[in-house]
Amino acid sequence: MKKILLSLLTGLTLLVSCQSYTQNIEADIQYPVLPVLTQKAVNPVIRVDLINQGSEGYELQQIDLILEGNDVDSISIYGAKKNGMIAPDKLLCKPVAASNKISFKDALTIDTDTFSLWVSVKLKEQGSLQNRLQLKLTGINTSQGRIRLAKKTSEEKLRLGVAVRQQGQDGVHTSRIPGIATSKEGTLLAIYDARRERSKDLQGDIDIALNRSFDGGHTWEPLQVILDMGEWGGLPQRYNGVSDAGILVDDHTGDIYVGGLWMYGILDKETGKWVEGLTADSTRSQHQWQAKGSQQGFGVKETSQFLITKSTDDGETWSEPINITPLKKKEWWLFAPAPGHGITLKDGTLVFPTQGRDETGKPFSNITYSKDGGKSWTVSQPAASGTTECMAVELSDGSVMLNMRDNRNRGNDQINGRTIAVTTDLGETWAEHPTSRKALIEPTCMASIHKHIYQENGTEKSVLLFVNPSSTSKRDHITLKASFDDGQTWPEKYWILLDEYSGKGYSCITSVDEQTIGIFYESSQADMVFQQIPLSDILEKDKIE
Repeated sequence: MKKILLSLLTGLTLLVSCQSYTQNIEADIQYPVLPVLTQKAVNPVIRVDLINQGSEGYELQQIDLILEGNDVDSISIYGAKKNGMIAPDKLLCKPVAASNKISFKDALTIDTDTFSLWVSVKLKEQGSLQNRLQLKLTGINTSQGRIRLAKKTSEEKLRLGVAVRQQGQDGVHTSRIPGIATSKEGTLLAIYDARRERSKDLQGDIDIALNRSFDGGHTWEPLQVILDMGEWGGLPQRYNGVSDAGILVDDHTGDIYVGGLWMYGILDKETGKWVEGLTADSTRSQHQWQAKGSQQGFGVKETSQFLITKSTDDGETWSEPINITPLKKKEWWLFAPAPGHGITLKDGTLVFPTQGRDETGKPFSNITYSKDGGKSWTVSQPAASGTTECMAVELSDGSVMLNMRDNRNRGNDQINGRTIAVTTDLGETWAEHPTSRKALIEPTCMASIHKHIYQENGTEKSVLLFVNPSSTSKRDHITLKASFDDGQTWPEKYWILLDEYSGKGYSCITSVDEQTIGIFYESSQADMVFQQIPLSDILEKDKIE
């Protein structure tokens, strides 16, 4: 009997010991708001920094988690890079099939003062982009005892998405500069720079590429090149780049237009003269926005060229490009499309947001429009100076609002905000909007604005949607904002954070259907990400208050 009691007491002592908390090891747990993506095997969701204040190493014995959501295939544990971000090549614990409760029991020997790990998920290929998931860390056991976890955990359920473009995919070094539109047939058309050799801007081997989706963005057709000047004029591909495309759908005819900027060779940055003798082995480069990289005139050896290609079959095939460069003022140094999408006004006018450099080389933003279904185009007066990439919306009174990147905002915490101008005569004259440089902060980056129309109790309504890095210093915190008063206010209660980590930061918005918003953007998690946002996620914020 004594032996039995002794055995029970020993077991109880061991159980209590196993459940005791270590005083030496602390855990700093972070739940970043990041998109969780299909087409991507490693999706970081929880970061854990283990801090050992004792003098001895220890063994990490068990990690416990709770999962909410049905779209996860498996969960894994990875190590971290020196900068703290996930290291996809450092698998610490083999994948575990998804279930409501998950435990990792792979023993890890820790002999450093601070050790960082990431919990990562892999999604199932089938599922709804409107679903969300939540993963909570509930326990960590070590050889020194259980780590006491802070009671507070993330209440944010993560949004799903698709990694439409990843670095190196299809032999393309980097995919950049997103634009997206929804065709009259409901097809999503996503365009971007296919930067084949490097991540940098023009000049380089860059084509405008397209992916189409017929199911609201869940799956995408393979890459299709729609603007490529090849080895035009005897120069190699790296000296015939096309970049910074904008897309425009004619809502009446269904025709689709894509504008891109073509650079033939390079101009010397000091003299502005075209450089002779370039070959496939040449490494010299220059950018159209830098120094004298694009100059006055109309010729291919004087100024970068504005090209437009057209599709009449829902984006399946594309025409040979037309060149509308001669529409600019001859003294302008540059005339170019603005990346993102254009719009069709209620009266059928087609509007491309555009940008350029004036007779002194200073940048400006404006619009280029067609009143005859794309047969001819007219270039407006500049809306503002010192601005570049821009997008337009038609307001409820029929005026056109232009939302512009402003170079004065870079790193400026005192006065920061997108420049906003409005025109009632298609850009012959412009008036600064009351919210200009006051309402929508930026780190100086391309941003997107879009008008979404919907029905509520039988009445047509609209909301302006805006996406950019909501920061004055870094291209992080990609945030969706909404305005129900034609851009007079952007209440914070409607903001939706999509990606809090740093990326390239460009974005474009479209209406997938009346109840669904689509956002195509440069994410911290992939070159190009597509996510759906249900309109109800915005409208229901009124009910919460």
